Amino acid sequence: MAAESLSAAFHVLDLTGVLTSAVLGGVIARRERLDPIGFATLAILSGLGGGLIRDTLLQHGTPIALTDWRYLVTALAGALIAYVVRIEGHWWNRVWPVVDALALGAWAAAGAQRTLSFGLGWLSAILLGTITAVGGGVVRDVVLRRIPGILGGNTLYATSAVVASAVLVVADVNGHPTLGLVVATVVGAGLVLAARRRGWMLPEADAWSPARVVPARYRRRHRHRHRHRSVRRDVDGEPEV
Repeated sequence: MAAESLSAAFHVLDLTGVLTSAVLGGVIARRERLDPIGFATLAILSGLGGGLIRDTLLQHGTPIALTDWRYLVTALAGALIAYVVRIEGHWWNRVWPVVDALALGAWAAAGAQRTLSFGLGWLSAILLGTITAVGGGVVRDVVLRRIPGILGGNTLYATSAVVASAVLVVADVNGHPTLGLVVATVVGAGLVLAARRRGWMLPEADAWSPARVVPARYRRRHRHRHRHRSVRRDVDGEPEV
């Protein structure tokens, strides 16, 4: 019974992520002024890309997206929704970030759980959970000849997937895989939303580069000494030696 409950929870989370990401792929297809084939292609890449990469790396048979008809149908349904309904405006800007965050958390949790179910270790589970969550978006952006958004300049996204995957691993190790799916989804989604609200981003390389940090401190110290000498010059009438 527990195994059946876990399997059902896994499929619900996985298909939820497929639908929401497929809709996003369709929204981007509309912005790029693509035809129905373009809508379907971006929806499939966005909705199924991460899972296909994960299952290919796991090497345990044909990827689930190709053996379970619900996955492809769900991705195409997302493309159809985005093609028929012009998804934009105030309500979209308010609702979509929440849906997208939940999809990321759900996919990271589902990907990590599937990896653990095949006997791989915790590090592999975190890696493949993250790939499941962000892989489809990366493939989509590459096809559109854009730099993938997770590579920098945006608020925490891939990092949130890493954290959600780690939460699932901890829960599974402690014997609560089903609860872990829910908690990991909520934690991943919450971190994405908090990062967007507060502008949390990973630092760029130059922000921590000694070539920039040390001279900056030296310049501040030099300016302080220069101001100190200027004050002494004004008081004593001659520069300090």
